[in-house]
Amino acid sequence: MTLKMRLERILASTCRQKIIKAAAKAGQIHMMELVRRVNSTHDQVSRNLKILVEEKIVVIKKYGRVKIIQLNGENERTLIILKALNLLERGQHEG
Repeated sequence: MTLKMRLERILASTCRQKIIKAAAKAGQIHMMELVRRVNSTHDQVSRNLKILVEEKIVVIKKYGRVKIIQLNGENERTLIILKALNLLERGQHEG
């Protein structure tokens, strides 16, 4: 994978968008709860989480076998993505 994925490419996946929204809403979220909220498979969520971790958009904390996911608020790109998702959502409601 390239050094830094373009923001458009990160947002191109509906699954990644749902992961980011769910993590933003929850603050911290357990992996299985994330899978349920995203309404996807564990494999698909894991694959997309891997990309988001590589891009430093999310952080995964491991406590034994338990994985807790949260957004990386220290990354400026995370904040930009959240703003973009909010704008897209607002535009859908107005349209």
